[in-house]
Amino acid sequence: MGLDMHAFAIPKELVAEDATDVVISDELNKSSDTLKWWRKHHNLHGWMEKRYREKGGSAEEFNCVTLRLTEVDLDRLEQDITANKLPSTRGFFFGDNPPDEESLKADLEFIKDAREAIEAGKAVFYDSWW
Repeated sequence: MGLDMHAFAIPKELVAEDATDVVISDELNKSSDTLKWWRKHHNLHGWMEKRYREKGGSAEEFNCVTLRLTEVDLDRLEQDITANKLPSTRGFFFGDNPPDEESLKADLEFIKDAREAIEAGKAVFYDSWW
């Protein structure tokens, strides 16, 4: 067990512009493109939870809920990654893997891929489970 996380893109016309907490139906799952998988990247997960709450996400636990990432979100995420400002995040299943040069590079690559997906008419989401 542990913190598993992923980002995916779906055609934007399948979801509302400000969608958060999207239930991934079979139709959405079939049309999704995986952008990135992470394992126990707890500080990134903490950043995503904070953004989820800022956008009005209401799940009691930030587990098995989605967060739509916009270009504005990706800009903020890139700034925080580059400035080493991902929040220190702890959880029973999260592990303790501090960010290193390789993970930072992979995160920035994800941001690039997510921006390309948005430019191609997709909606980008983050999801996780533990």
